[in-house]
Amino acid sequence: MKYISTRGKAPVLGFEDVMLSGLAVDGGLYVPQEWPSFTTKQISEMQGSSYNEIAEKVTMPFVDGELDNVTLRKLIEDSYSRFGHPDKAPLIQIEKNMWVLELFHGPTLAFKDFALQLLGNLFEEVLKRREQRITIVGATSGDTGSAAIEACKFRDNIDIFILHPEGRTSEIQRRQMTTVDAKNVHNISIQGSFDDCQDLVKLMFGDMDFRNNHNLSAVNSINWVRIMAQVVYYFTSALALGAPDKKISYAVPTGNFGDVFAGYVAKKMGLSIERLIVATNANDILSRFFERNDMSVRPVVSTLSPSMDIQVSSNFERLVFDLAQNDSGVVRRAIKSFRDTGHMELPFGMLESARQTFAAARLEDEGILAVIRSLWKSCNVVVDPHTATGIHAAKEKLSQHGNPVVALATAHPAKFPDSVAAAIGHSPRLPDKLSHIMSADEQYVVLPADIETVKQYVATHANSVGS
Repeated sequence: MKYISTRGKAPVLGFEDVMLSGLAVDGGLYVPQEWPSFTTKQISEMQGSSYNEIAEKVTMPFVDGELDNVTLRKLIEDSYSRFGHPDKAPLIQIEKNMWVLELFHGPTLAFKDFALQLLGNLFEEVLKRREQRITIVGATSGDTGSAAIEACKFRDNIDIFILHPEGRTSEIQRRQMTTVDAKNVHNISIQGSFDDCQDLVKLMFGDMDFRNNHNLSAVNSINWVRIMAQVVYYFTSALALGAPDKKISYAVPTGNFGDVFAGYVAKKMGLSIERLIVATNANDILSRFFERNDMSVRPVVSTLSPSMDIQVSSNFERLVFDLAQNDSGVVRRAIKSFRDTGHMELPFGMLESARQTFAAARLEDEGILAVIRSLWKSCNVVVDPHTATGIHAAKEKLSQHGNPVVALATAHPAKFPDSVAAAIGHSPRLPDKLSHIMSADEQYVVLPADIETVKQYVATHANSVGS
């Protein structure tokens, strides 16, 4: 399997180099040269397999030629051994034809664990073999940072720097990052929004001298491995609900477009997906695009679902590239227009092609609280604010053909106690494995959203010895 950049001016790479590089040198995102696919018969034969077994079958085509089955199987087993549910990603029925896919049973109680536990183990496997060291720089709107730190802490060949927007994550999300006491972990609180954090990361990757001097790598969903690993739970859940004989729709709380793009990849691989419903909060750039071709940047609004407080969704570029039938010129022009004017408008044919798979729904804070309250009363089920947007989207866009709709539960409700308490009158209990973080000392620095300041901090603190 070989990988190409969405912007067409970077070298074609194999899986390991794509993983280590993260962002392509031309600023684009790597995607496979062609999508691997399964026949209906091959998908049917996955019925009854465990999560790990399906993970091996689904991811093997993407690593073909670089990792053998035995190595991949061991990495998968190690990655998911600490998940707190035997199914890894269990399904909970909340209404007729409506389900919730619980993706918060990993070590940091968020869906990011599915990809980042695997990515951390892949990093270690490849770096030891190559005798290399990397410096990871990443941006987080809440959950990516803690999941990445959990996956990379104490590793001898990695330094990790995570940028989070000051005051725009929940306290528990912040403390999951800042209470980790490891010499190779560095937390930076940026005086700005998540988009500012993400821009700083991209600028560091765009400075080729800085990138090469510190051997930069990425853990954000610009890294292809993040997408690859998340494809798996679309397969496991669809198979549990009757695929490939039945079509399944998914409602996905969406910020950076990575999780829902993984569903798109699953569909490209042959999975019987009817629709992918993009759930947004008040930061509704994606829902405006799918509804009326309005992809225009507006100021980021702080909401009860902070991981979705994003206006520039990096992974959308991968969708544009695919809709343009791998025409990197279309992508470069669209991204330049978006960067120069804050607006992107795709040709009508591409929009109509997207609408054959995607729908969208928007929910503001008041509606989020109402969904949490309603589900608690009707099902005795507690969900976090992000999951609430997905449940709302699922109900709004229920399949007209009576097929199942699955809302992705992206985080444990205990990570957002204030919001949940505002909805149902009490806070969910924080799992024992996280209770210590509320009293532990925090370690982080506050820096302005200034690229030279951040680069200087990274340069000064990189290459510490893993402890």
